[in-house]
Amino acid sequence: MKLPRSLVNSPNVTKREKWLGYLLGPAGALLLNAVLATYLNVYYTDVLKLTGAFIVIFPMISKVIDAITNVVMGQVIDRTRTKEGKARPWLFLSAFLVPITGILLFTVPESNDTVKAIWIMISYNLFYSFAYTIFNMSHGLMVPLSTRNSTERGGLSVFNQITTIMMSGILVALIFPMLIMPAIGVDKGKWITLMSIISIVALPLTLLEYFFTKERVTEETTQAGEETKLPFLKQMKILFTDKYMILMYAYFLLYTVGMTLKNIGLVYYCNYVLGTYNDGVTQMLVSVIGGIPMGIGIFAVWPLAKKFGKRNVTMVGFILYAVGSLICWIFSTNLVMVLIGQFIKNIGGLPCAYVFMALFADCLDHVEWKTDVRLDGAAMSIYNIIAVAMVGIMTGVFNWMLSASGYIAPFTANSIGEASSVLAANGWASQIALDAIKPAADGVLTVALAQSESVSWMISFAFVGLEVFTGIGLAVILFFLNVEKDLPKKQAEIKARHEAKNAEAAEIAE
Repeated sequence: MKLPRSLVNSPNVTKREKWLGYLLGPAGALLLNAVLATYLNVYYTDVLKLTGAFIVIFPMISKVIDAITNVVMGQVIDRTRTKEGKARPWLFLSAFLVPITGILLFTVPESNDTVKAIWIMISYNLFYSFAYTIFNMSHGLMVPLSTRNSTERGGLSVFNQITTIMMSGILVALIFPMLIMPAIGVDKGKWITLMSIISIVALPLTLLEYFFTKERVTEETTQAGEETKLPFLKQMKILFTDKYMILMYAYFLLYTVGMTLKNIGLVYYCNYVLGTYNDGVTQMLVSVIGGIPMGIGIFAVWPLAKKFGKRNVTMVGFILYAVGSLICWIFSTNLVMVLIGQFIKNIGGLPCAYVFMALFADCLDHVEWKTDVRLDGAAMSIYNIIAVAMVGIMTGVFNWMLSASGYIAPFTANSIGEASSVLAANGWASQIALDAIKPAADGVLTVALAQSESVSWMISFAFVGLEVFTGIGLAVILFFLNVEKDLPKKQAEIKARHEAKNAEAAEIAE
C-alpha cells in the first residue's frame, strides 16, 4: 500500500507543523480518550449498572492483553521502513480504527448479563489493546522523532501538551459537567449518540496529524541504511540497564498511578463529597480554578525549563504539587480551600505537563549515544504499557474501593412517588430532596443517593489524598534524573556518527 505523502518538507520544524500536526491534529483522539478516562467508568457503574467482581477484575485482565499488544506494536514500529517513516504509517491506520472501536465501547446490547460482559470485554480490548495502542504509540513518538534540536523539540512538546490540556481541562472538565452531563444523565441512548459524534470527529483530525508531521530523526538512520535488528530481550536489556531510562519509567509509573486514580475519582468527588450529583457547578469550579495555571504555563514553563533545566523545574513543581494536594485533602469538603489547593497543585504540575515528552526524548538520545542503537518503538512500548496497565489496574482498584466502602449508584424514576417507593423499599436516602431534583426533558428523574462516610473518605483519598505521596515520590526520583547534563555534546556526537555513515554509504554506492 502506497501511503499519502507528508505535507511537511522543511528540514526544520515549521509553524504549520506545530499548529496543525501537533496542536490540532491529535485533538480528536485525545478528546475521546480524555472523555473515556473520566466518564467510561461512570457509564459502566451508573448507566449499565455494573457491579461486583466483573467490574473490578475485567479492566485488570484486559491490561495483560494490552501489555502484549504494546510490546508487539513497539517491535513493529522499530521494524517498519517506509518513505513516510516508521511511526507515521500506523498513525494513518489508527485514524480509522479509533472511531470505530470508540463507538463499540458504548453500543452494549440490551441483553442478559453474560452477553453484556462479553461485549464489554471485546469492545474494551478492541479500543485500548488494539486501536488506541496503535494511535498512542505512533502519536507519542512524533516529538522524539521530529527533530534532534532541543529547542524545537521542546516547543513541539509544549504544543502537544496544550492539546491534551485543552481536551481534558476545558472540554471534559468544564463543558461536560456544566452542560453535557446534566443533559444526558443516565440515558443510554444519549450516551451512545454523544460518544459516536466524538469518535467520528477523531477521524479527520488524526489524518491532519499524519499529513502535518515529519520524522526527521528516522530519516537520518534510513539514509545511512541503519536498522534496528536486535532481539527483543537485547533491546529490553539495553533499556533496563540504563539508569536514566529506569528512572524515567519509575517516574512515569508513579505519576500515572496518582493521575489515573484522580481522574477516575473526579466525578464521584464532585458529585458526593464537594457538591451534589451533576449540579453543573462544583466540577466546573474545581476545573476552572485548578486549570487556570495550565493556561499560564503555555508562556512560562518552557522559558523556565531552558534557563534552569527541565528536570529541575519539574522537581520543584512536584513539591508544590504535594502541598496543594495536602490542602485539598485536609479540607476536602470546603470548596474555597479545595479551589486554593487545586490552584497550587496545578501550578506545581505545569512543568511535568509541558516538558515530559521532551525529557523522555532526551533519555532516548542518551541511550542512542551510549549504545549506537535507536530504540524508539521498544522504549515507547514500555511507556505505553505503564500508561494503559495503570488505567486498568487503578480502575479495578477504584471499583473495588467503591464496592468495599458501600457505594450505591443513582437510579431513575418516572415520578416523585415512584422514587419515594424505591427509596423506602431499599432503606436508602436521597442526596437532596426529591422535589428539588430537576427532571430530564422527558420527565425522568435521576435520583442520587446519600453515601456513607466510608465512601466519602475513599473518594477523597482517590481524588486528592494519594497525590500527596506521589508528588513527594516524584520529586525524589527527579533528583537523580540528570539526563540533560552534557546532552548537546552527546547529540553532536550522534549527528557526526550518522554523517560519517551516510558518507560511507555514498562512497559504496559510487
